[in-house]
Amino acid sequence: MLTTKPELPVNLRLHGRSCLVVGGGPVAARKAHQLLSAGAQVTMLAPQLCATARHLVASHGLLHCSRSFSPQDLSGMMLVVAASDNQPLNHKVAASCMQQGILVNVVDDGARSTLTFPAVVQRGVLQVAISTAGHAPALARRLKTELEARLPAFLGPLTERLGMLRPQVKRLGDIKARRAAWNRLLHHPALAADPDPAALEEAMAAMAAMPSARGHVALVGAGPGDPELLTLKALRLLQVADVVVHDRLVSAAILALARPEATLINVGKTPQAHNISQEEIAELLIRHAQDGLLVVRLKGGDPFIFGRGGEEMEALAQAGVPFSVVPGITAAMGCAAAALIPLTHRKGAQGLRLLTAHRQTNWLELPWQELAQSKDTLVFYMALGMLECIVAGLLQHGMAATMPAALIEQGTMPGQRVLRTTLAALVQQATAMAISSPALLIVGAASALAQTSLPPGSAYPFGDATFGKAGTGSKQDA
Repeated sequence: MLTTKPELPVNLRLHGRSCLVVGGGPVAARKAHQLLSAGAQVTMLAPQLCATARHLVASHGLLHCSRSFSPQDLSGMMLVVAASDNQPLNHKVAASCMQQGILVNVVDDGARSTLTFPAVVQRGVLQVAISTAGHAPALARRLKTELEARLPAFLGPLTERLGMLRPQVKRLGDIKARRAAWNRLLHHPALAADPDPAALEEAMAAMAAMPSARGHVALVGAGPGDPELLTLKALRLLQVADVVVHDRLVSAAILALARPEATLINVGKTPQAHNISQEEIAELLIRHAQDGLLVVRLKGGDPFIFGRGGEEMEALAQAGVPFSVVPGITAAMGCAAAALIPLTHRKGAQGLRLLTAHRQTNWLELPWQELAQSKDTLVFYMALGMLECIVAGLLQHGMAATMPAALIEQGTMPGQRVLRTTLAALVQQATAMAISSPALLIVGAASALAQTSLPPGSAYPFGDATFGKAGTGSKQDA
């Protein structure tokens, strides 16, 4: 296993500074061209030059010294590249640079280098550097190709225009006001695609003219747990948020996607303990937004399906705080897909009903008669603590004891377990398997239509594909 510590990424300002390239072949020419592009005064030291290097001498101001390397050649140099096809010579160059404290890059020899050249994606003055510390250059090139396709060309001129705007933004006041101003601009619709110049100028003028800090709250659905099930918009907001206020069931893998400087605030509740009230959560969102910050309110599943997002939206609107809503894959869809259960199917379900098992007393106030006779798939959120009540309510009002049911623990996550059974056997088998929260209950004929095995070559994207069998309570089958 590699134990190399990561390199420190830095940007060197080489304009007008002297740099030396030892070697005259294609690799040396490529390195020389990179240095020339950065404005350096480059000398190439080699008895002979390849065609590319000769072109650099003729058209780009490259200086050529047709002789062998001597330590005296390092005088006045800021950076040296050892790129000859003579390995002992490269080692000699590196040793001399080390003695004199000069930055050196030895091509294909990271151990003797104090500097490496990353793969670079460039849009004007905007640069994205990719380095693997010399371990996997092919991977760096692949990532560069992918980024080249994704980053639009307009980012170059946009970066320069934003740089011109910085003095104006600095006059807005403290750091909170400036950060809020940049947030408003960088999330403006004018920057969503290749910007129309007039619209961009209008957006910038409006941003710079706003004197006071004004934040924003995004009510964001985190999906059922698997970070790859986040929407692109949810991911983008996580990566720029100043504050992330999250529920208990938001996975650690998703929270790790937030930018390192963000403040993470856990306001999660359990059925037994509500350490923070809904009113206090709303006040928290409002207070941070009024400080000019971008706040992401991150909820498991979808904010508007048993997530109380509607209540938080009302509170934000009443306080005059700007907000937006980003939907997420709700637990019913995500967990059913992970368990390969079709929520609707012409052979088993005419529709879908989403229900919450959260209660104020020891009994659920639900339309049991209607549910028991329904041909719909029934999905119960937060069902584990009221499992006996749900089973009793459905059976007492006429649902067949043999009705298929599935209990999904940690759906879409690596620790997912699925109990497939009947309504009558559900409580006993769930107890025997020690099913724990979070768990989602699916009741209906469609749950019997799930695929319990995967053909060879199938990919299971949610972790281990482990399924329980109807009529069993063995943990090994879970």
